[in-house]
Amino acid sequence: MGSIWTTKQNKLFENALAIYDRETPERWANIARAVGGGKTVEEVKRHYEALVEDVKQIESGRVPFPYNNNNPSVGSSKAHVCMLKYQ
Repeated sequence: MGSIWTTKQNKLFENALAIYDRETPERWANIARAVGGGKTVEEVKRHYEALVEDVKQIESGRVPFPYNNNNPSVGSSKAHVCMLKYQ
């Protein structure tokens, strides 16, 4: 069972992924620090793996892409989906 992630932590996580790419030494430790809230490196890695799996499901058409007209930030996740392809 995974840990609970707040909306703020998810946003910090997404931003940290953009800052700390695959080539960054101590990438996962840096991301865990950026997210805060006591998240461990292992929790951050599991969260990333779950996100990658979600992206695969969306791209395969098995899960509809989330979009909410009342919450533009939900739709902005599409940019993060594209970003993950290149991570």
